[in-house]
Amino acid sequence: MSPDDVHADPTQTRAWQRLALLAATSESTIRELLDEDPDRVKALTHAGARVHLDLSRQRITDDVLRALLDLAVERNVAARRDDMLAGVHINVTEDRAVLHTALRRPAGAPQMVDGTDVTTEVRDVLARMAAFAESVRSGAWLGGTGERITSIVNIGIGGSDLGPAMAHIALEAFSDRSLAFHFVSNVDPTDLVEALRSCDPASTLVIVASKTFTTLETMTNAHAARRWLVESLGDSAVERHFVAVSTNAEKVSEFGIDTANMFGFWDWVGGRYSMDSAIGLSTMIAVGPDGFGQMLAGFHAMDEHFATTPPESNLPLLMGLVAVWNRTFLGIGTTAVLPYSQYLARFPAYLQQLTMESNGKSVRLDGTPVDYETGAIFWGEPGTNGQHSFYQLLHQGTSTVASDIIVVARSENPLTDQQDMLVANALAQAAVLSRGRTPEEVAADGTPAWLVPHKVMPGNRPVSVISIERLDPFSLGALVALYEHSVFVQGAIWGIGSFDQWGVELGKKVAMGILETIEDASAPAFDPATDASIELYRRLR
Repeated sequence: MSPDDVHADPTQTRAWQRLALLAATSESTIRELLDEDPDRVKALTHAGARVHLDLSRQRITDDVLRALLDLAVERNVAARRDDMLAGVHINVTEDRAVLHTALRRPAGAPQMVDGTDVTTEVRDVLARMAAFAESVRSGAWLGGTGERITSIVNIGIGGSDLGPAMAHIALEAFSDRSLAFHFVSNVDPTDLVEALRSCDPASTLVIVASKTFTTLETMTNAHAARRWLVESLGDSAVERHFVAVSTNAEKVSEFGIDTANMFGFWDWVGGRYSMDSAIGLSTMIAVGPDGFGQMLAGFHAMDEHFATTPPESNLPLLMGLVAVWNRTFLGIGTTAVLPYSQYLARFPAYLQQLTMESNGKSVRLDGTPVDYETGAIFWGEPGTNGQHSFYQLLHQGTSTVASDIIVVARSENPLTDQQDMLVANALAQAAVLSRGRTPEEVAADGTPAWLVPHKVMPGNRPVSVISIERLDPFSLGALVALYEHSVFVQGAIWGIGSFDQWGVELGKKVAMGILETIEDASAPAFDPATDASIELYRRLR
């Protein structure tokens, strides 16, 4: 097989076959690996863009690490990375470039896509966003009755919601507290109604985020919000209370939004990679243009680290390779994201879309089916909350779960020794998950013999510990970019397309057909189970 054939079957590479053998024959536990090698922690801890990654609690030996790095070479990951960064159309099923990295390039660093420097347009949109954000923050932007804006409602779905909603909570310590932010995504009317309940139409700004301005859930909520506003202030107030993140000027204008207040982005920005584009308008209003710029700088710092750092200490590359090892070779199907920061409460949900929509694929780029596991299930909750709910399964359950434990060293809200207590819990969980607790250790505590088996912790659960000094805009950007590029590495190894989402598109299409049938009983029928469910819904309704 040619090493530059990214469409080829990765199982045919020498490194893959070596890894399969190592997975089948390796018997060393994480505890043994840590105890037998005094240099292990130093060798497996790396830093970049103010992020520290400790892989010493992963179930990897020197042989495994070498084979993983060889696999990256055989799968030509570096060249594929360079193609992505150069604007090559690596999203083959949609014939698009994948250039979210261009959104955060600094001024004076051009990025060519199909012969055009896209950073000129990017900087223009950022400048327009900054001017608008400052006008809202300063009170210069007034509603239709002359009142200052105090509530911002972001209406979107998927990447148009998860990124801004996650970033708002993550950066709340840096946000303008005189402004209240609400995020609406679910077509369930409750989502919008409850968000608007605390809002006054005269002082509310609604951001409608839909590239096409036709997304069913988003536009259904947007039109409902418009009716809510118009009932109080009239049609003429719409252009003072609604702005759009879209590229469809005609639809935006039809809605009543002045296209001067339309902020665009591009088809080379996937929804789940768009929080640093105009989709982040609510974020910029919250933290200000300078804060948003710091976040972009953090993204770019990790981009540069990924592009230039040698493989042996390249954080996204190593993180992605370990993820492949855990999922494909060790058969670990899920990864728990455990941020020990309440500000990162929505980070696991954000990563669910980033990772599972990207790599939940069962065919390779050439359309041939895979016969190996791809795309782990991501989930999680902040610590210490999760310790009192699902950690029991992590420690003693019959399924092995890999974990990413995220530690923030400095609290934005110091209270006595509570931050030390929080971090102590994070490191304790990392130790117990990876090392476990033997029968002998349990018995040595004076535990009765009959109780010993119940207190044994098997350990050997793989854990990555990701540490940052503080959760500021720069570090949030770097942290998100770390996961973005790790997802890319995994897809490149597996030979799948990480940048389309046809499964999502099919669901939308079928939903429209069912909606038609619900509203018109003479419309075409579906399968017997769906028809029965529709009829039951009609009766219950």
